[in-house]
Amino acid sequence: MTKHRIYGTSFASVYPLYVAKAERKGRTKAEVDEIILWLTGLSQAQLDAHLAQKSDFETFFAQAPRLHPARADIRGVVCGVRVEDIVEPLMREIRYLDKLIDELAKGKAMEKILRG
Repeated sequence: MTKHRIYGTSFASVYPLYVAKAERKGRTKAEVDEIILWLTGLSQAQLDAHLAQKSDFETFFAQAPRLHPARADIRGVVCGVRVEDIVEPLMREIRYLDKLIDELAKGKAMEKILRG
């Protein structure tokens, strides 16, 4: 997806893709949720509400109660771009999440994914 297209995209429409990617590699929806809750500070109920409301990415991240400070330690390439080099704040948050889901799908241990 291009930058332009992802902004109008609902988080709820991308969430099943995150889950499917994880499940194809033997991981679980619960692990995807754990990553999202860690990154955003949301509760499970708040995540479920965003999914039900079909929040767009801008709203989803704007309403995150506490973006995890260790997210700045997320490094690497997503869609051919180094996440640490992304200047635009919302796109950086989206790519942090993409990178964490990639790490999950690649079999990385949850402790390392969550920068523990």
